[in-house]
Amino acid sequence: MTDMKGKKSLFFTLVLLLIAVLIHIYSGNPLRVENQYSSTFYPAISRGLRYIFGWLPFSVGDILYGAVIFWFAWKIAARLKAVFKSKRIYPNNNFGKDVEVATSDDVKKRYPKLTGRLLKIARVLVVIYILFNLLWGINYNRTGIAAQIGLQMEKYNREDLILINGLLVEKVNASKAVLINQQLKYPSNKELFGKVVDAYKQAEKVYPFLKYSPVSLKPSVWSWFGNYIGFTGYYNPFTGEAQVNTHVPKFLQPFTSCHEVAHQLGYAKEMEANFVGYLSATASADTLLHYSTYLDLFMYSNQNLFETDSLAAKTFRKQLSPAVIDDINEWRLFNLNHRSIAEPVFRWVYGAYLKQNQQPQGVLSYDEVTGFIIAYYKKFGKI
Repeated sequence: MTDMKGKKSLFFTLVLLLIAVLIHIYSGNPLRVENQYSSTFYPAISRGLRYIFGWLPFSVGDILYGAVIFWFAWKIAARLKAVFKSKRIYPNNNFGKDVEVATSDDVKKRYPKLTGRLLKIARVLVVIYILFNLLWGINYNRTGIAAQIGLQMEKYNREDLILINGLLVEKVNASKAVLINQQLKYPSNKELFGKVVDAYKQAEKVYPFLKYSPVSLKPSVWSWFGNYIGFTGYYNPFTGEAQVNTHVPKFLQPFTSCHEVAHQLGYAKEMEANFVGYLSATASADTLLHYSTYLDLFMYSNQNLFETDSLAAKTFRKQLSPAVIDDINEWRLFNLNHRSIAEPVFRWVYGAYLKQNQQPQGVLSYDEVTGFIIAYYKKFGKI
């Protein structure tokens, strides 16, 4: 009976592995992914998840991840407790009357249990892989937003970076001046998310594939924790919710919100989500969204320029208005005040995850939105 159960368990594991392999093979063709999964199947899946979880006032995804972390911590603690309480076993040796000896029969009894546990772990990991990809992850392999709007993605040079830095400096300073002159205050979370939804409605008029309905944009329960590991927002592919860290400086939150909605719409790569966030924010007439977006984009493009021409990058930074520099200093101080030993570990793990998902630059993939902005300017003559 036990042997039959073991065979069924092994068979089920192999079936799951086969499904995972088929998903990997299917994802190997970006055009197929774009025309089938990303354009047809995923939008239906995404809307379904948002209908199920979007109306709830709290983040189900936050609770789900919190429960998983708690469960792992509890299991590890229980295992360590068991190890410390149990007697050490020395196979085929007798070092004293208080020491138990493992016989060959003991080993034979334990082997099926160990095999069963390993198969169970393998099944759990493969199921997570399958669900992650079917619910969202296959989008990492799509042709993406550049193909959708006909951008020519070419390697940019120093002159391109200087041009785009100059344009972004003007946009950042101008939008910040409007905020100051009109004495515009930063909105509440609910008001901010409403502005983001309106921005996507405007973007939809130009790009119908950016339709965002129903809505599922929420403050993260773990915002305080995110401050110490460096996340400003995240998308949960298992619940379809977009979470925003609402504890970071207010001027960062509008662009982060636009970015996370882009993930919901199927733009998995970070540079693409940044660019789609830019398209939505600039489609709006809201200066708050403009400032948040142009500031973020300037920081990315200026960093790219710094790697090529540090003197030119510093020159553009000096052209920022005092009010903008104050915001950047606030941003820097916030990061300094929330440094922790966990952040570099998190960045390394997240970077490794991005590299495994078609983003060889790791966490620097966010910076590559600069290439999209340059290509967009070359085609449309504006940013």
